[in-house]
Amino acid sequence: MVKQPAPDTARRSERSRRAIYDAAIALVAEVGYPRTTIEGIAARAGVGKQTIYRWWSSKADVLLEAFLDLSEQAAREADPQDVYVIPDTGDLAADLKAVLRATVDQLKDPRFEAPSRALAAEGVVDEQLGRVMVGKLLEPSLQLYVDRLRAAQEAGQVRQEIDPRIALELFVSPLAQRWLQYTGPISYEYTDTLVDYALHGLAPR
Repeated sequence: MVKQPAPDTARRSERSRRAIYDAAIALVAEVGYPRTTIEGIAARAGVGKQTIYRWWSSKADVLLEAFLDLSEQAAREADPQDVYVIPDTGDLAADLKAVLRATVDQLKDPRFEAPSRALAAEGVVDEQLGRVMVGKLLEPSLQLYVDRLRAAQEAGQVRQEIDPRIALELFVSPLAQRWLQYTGPISYEYTDTLVDYALHGLAPR
């Protein structure tokens, strides 16, 4: 009698995890965050509800991990000049405009928009989720801006007394607010203007 090999549980678990990620992202895009449920995710992924609860405690946790996985996939596919790196060509304005244009593209990408908005809204009411989002999603990206602005300081393009962590908010925060609150369209022209205003100020030159 030929002995059959034992099932590869790790491989099976990875398939299930991937199916759950895809189901969570798809459901949020289709029906919105409030109507997305653990039961719905399980049914869409073809797994039992307890499989999800074994790995995550809430739908917010599922969606956060699914979104992080989606971001990592996009990073692996990204062009070197995409949103995941800030180029240093020696022209600070051009470099900031390039990365903010890439950010506009990502914010408008249907794969990212619905889960991004859902997580942002939930992070306001769920303090723990909000802290995890900041630590895992926002801070790594903000640190790229800090590093680029510090390089500009070393090159004499930015005043030495400027705090890069505060300075980056001059162009990042308005974009985030406009996107979250629908106060106006987000476009390349808009983010280019943010950079010009931030670097050159409002007073007559």
